[in-house]
Amino acid sequence: MKRLLWIIFFLPGHICSGQNPQESEEGIRVMFYNVENLFHPSNDSLKNDDEFTPEGTRYWSWKRYYDKVNKVGKIAIAVGEWEPPAIIGLCEIEDINCLKDIVFNSPLKKFGYQIVHQESADRRGIDVALLYRPNYFELLHQQAIVLKFGADSRPTRDILYVKGLSNNDTLHFFVNHWPSRYGGQLATAPKREYAAEVLRSKYDSILNIHPDAAILAMGDFNDHPDDPSMLKILRAKKTIDEMKDGDLLNLIWQYEFKKGTHKYDHEWGILDQFIASSGLITGNSGFKTPLEKAQIFDADYLLEEEKDGVGKKTNRTYVGFKYHGGYSDHLPILVDILFSN
Repeated sequence: MKRLLWIIFFLPGHICSGQNPQESEEGIRVMFYNVENLFHPSNDSLKNDDEFTPEGTRYWSWKRYYDKVNKVGKIAIAVGEWEPPAIIGLCEIEDINCLKDIVFNSPLKKFGYQIVHQESADRRGIDVALLYRPNYFELLHQQAIVLKFGADSRPTRDILYVKGLSNNDTLHFFVNHWPSRYGGQLATAPKREYAAEVLRSKYDSILNIHPDAAILAMGDFNDHPDDPSMLKILRAKKTIDEMKDGDLLNLIWQYEFKKGTHKYDHEWGILDQFIASSGLITGNSGFKTPLEKAQIFDADYLLEEEKDGVGKKTNRTYVGFKYHGGYSDHLPILVDILFSN
């Protein structure tokens, strides 16, 4: 009976096009998800997390917390089509306790995920992290890249760098959650442009030694694909034909005007993106990622009708300070990385 209910929950929504390459040993699937304020209910005196405690303004209970943890696990399985992704990038995670609960106390518990995480200096305590399945990815190196804006600026999330082996070839991942637009897009743009400069320098440091290196940046960049940070500084193009030497490819830009990952003021935008090096596209790195293998996962249960009945919006955990019981204010994205050798 439980299995029947599980199938009913997932099948009516959205099935990813094409088989998960892990099932045929032809590659791996990568997912990124901004989970929207996954805070551990215990109070951390070193963080500004009081509102997400049982006594806080959001009345963040243990029941609500574990419901959200389970939903993150269920979405990962749905994205993987029963074989969850080899790599999962996450943002808006408070601490290692949240990650352990996702790995050990959610539907992902039987898949053996390992955690890559380091506490950032973000005042609210929200971090980025990467989960991986050791039977598909062997961890070689990890590093938290600290973004420093000056003594007068509030600290933000680090960029997480992870290097490892899959199918005996090297993959490089960067997990991002750039400074938000709170305070105005123009006023906050310099911080995201600085983050882009730092990330671009990390790409270049790898590509200068290995021009065909397979590099994938993922994250909530809080900028759209055609903003200067992404297009001019990071040099992430929309199509392969537009790419010149050293350019990168934005795998999610193709969905502009069709879909989005986040909705604000009744407008869908693409804030969550995958940025691939040319070596990851051409197959010269040992991996090949066709553009059509990148998707926005927009299952029906992750969406709900707008109040005015015009279109849909994300099914959020909170609407303002009112508990809504949904999933997130962002949609997950996924991409298949195929083995080319």
